[in-house]
Amino acid sequence: MKTIANIIWIILGGLISAVVWCILGFILCITVIGIPFGKQCFKMAGVSLAPFGKRVKLDFSKHPIMNVVWLLLVGWELFLGYLVAALLCCITIVGIPAGMQVFKLSVLALAPFGAKVKG
Repeated sequence: MKTIANIIWIILGGLISAVVWCILGFILCITVIGIPFGKQCFKMAGVSLAPFGKRVKLDFSKHPIMNVVWLLLVGWELFLGYLVAALLCCITIVGIPAGMQVFKLSVLALAPFGAKVKG
């Protein structure tokens, strides 16, 4: 079931989202300062490509300074954007599974440093 859901997800926008995250990751990796942030963008790209069947476990205490920097620069905007998208997906019964995956992405967007993606 998760394979079919991931295929539908990729067709309906997951591929575009993953490509955008990868491009952003490559741009951030051009500078030495941006490399840690670029690596987190690649993590987001992997989850946003096929989120069904993956679990995200946050560990804020592993890199608190980097998580605070991420949160202040882009994390809160990404979190709110994903949160609105998830709520819009959950309006219909058919969209609830996609909405739950977007909630997963919103949590990862909030504090990606130290987060583990399993699945």
